[in-house]
Amino acid sequence: MYAPSQNDVRAFFCDTYAKQLERLPLTPMEALAAQWIDEHPEYHAELADKAAALAAVYTVEDGRTNPFLHLSMHLSISEQVAIDQPHGVRQAVELLAVKRNSLHEAHHVAMDALGEMIWASQRSGLPPDGHAYLERIRSRATR
Repeated sequence: MYAPSQNDVRAFFCDTYAKQLERLPLTPMEALAAQWIDEHPEYHAELADKAAALAAVYTVEDGRTNPFLHLSMHLSISEQVAIDQPHGVRQAVELLAVKRNSLHEAHHVAMDALGEMIWASQRSGLPPDGHAYLERIRSRATR
């Protein structure tokens, strides 16, 4: 399994944004990332300065969203939906997108659920609970 470093992830998004601006060909993963980058113009300035991006520190206390974490979560959810893993996530996110009239908003709801699952796993020392994650998304799609 490939485990990119923080700098690898940040460089990937910055390089993808640069290639996108220069209208250079993108790999399939870069093309997917570019779609989410387009959805977040508030991150463009940070993505445009690779050196600053690699050095940036994002803390909860600063009240700044980490654009690289946020975009990475969009990619993770996109991949989960593409392969329907955990089973049922595709349907849950699609239903939520219809309910919210926005795939982007559906992703943000799924992101909250994903963050909760990861936090609970880290706190408990147990493996991530994909069933609970899926149920959180489903409950938001059906209420």
